[in-house]
Amino acid sequence: MDTQQTRQGVGFALGAYFIWGIAPAYFKLVKQVPATEIMTHRVIWSALFMLLLITLSRSWPGVRSVLRQPKKVLLLALTAITIGGNWLLFIWAVNNQHMLEASLGYFINPLINVVFGMLFLRERFRRLQWLAVLLATLGVLVQLWKFGSLPVIALGLALSFALYGLVRKKIQVDAQSGMLIETLWLFPLAAIYLFGFADSATSHLAANPLSLNLKLVAAGIVTTIPLMLFAAACSRLRLSTVGFFQYLGPTLMFILAVAFYGETITPDKMVTFGFIWLALLVFVCDAVAFSFRARARARIA
Repeated sequence: MDTQQTRQGVGFALGAYFIWGIAPAYFKLVKQVPATEIMTHRVIWSALFMLLLITLSRSWPGVRSVLRQPKKVLLLALTAITIGGNWLLFIWAVNNQHMLEASLGYFINPLINVVFGMLFLRERFRRLQWLAVLLATLGVLVQLWKFGSLPVIALGLALSFALYGLVRKKIQVDAQSGMLIETLWLFPLAAIYLFGFADSATSHLAANPLSLNLKLVAAGIVTTIPLMLFAAACSRLRLSTVGFFQYLGPTLMFILAVAFYGETITPDKMVTFGFIWLALLVFVCDAVAFSFRARARARIA
């Protein structure tokens, strides 16, 4: 890969994870809206934004190609439910003072990905990867044993996003087509709920201030733009390189939670975070060492 492509890829990756990391600040701006309603807006405006994006980029042939494969379309219904649940849990966590636990979930996620790779993709664990997963597991078990609580939100976010990534990897659909079909699967449910069942102070759009409606429309942009940046980064960088940027998102969430939104790091969270951060340090050191060894072998060959 040439230098310009690499530079572009790094910029796209930084942009994607930066937006994902500060996304909680956006959801805080609309915290007066119930999480289920924010979720419906996220689906509706994401679907409309994706329709516009695919039309402007003339990507309809790719969408039609996917639609001609019923098995993939049905699997995208599964990924739609999975990512929809992840979005809903994340929004609820952010607006109910659980941003720290949400960030913990995305720190755990890469380790869950390694486990899923071994279980479902027949990928082999290296010794340091085993150690990283063991440390993460110990962090959760210590919290359960010493404090009698499980980081349910963190585990829910990590597992749902890992499952989403696993199924999307298996079905091999491009980011734009996949996201359009996923949001179209969720669109009828979101529209029926918002316009047929939701009855709150913010559910009647005509009665809302214009500023609030614009913020709700922005849910589509907050959802789709980082995903497109991520896809662009993946096409320009090695996947292992993109992986190093994934810690930017939860790190920004952690800083926002502690520095700006007054969340307290309780002893049980501190224990779990300590184990997870140690696990991630081992994980990253292993990835760097593996990358160097692979390049050395390539040069010798």
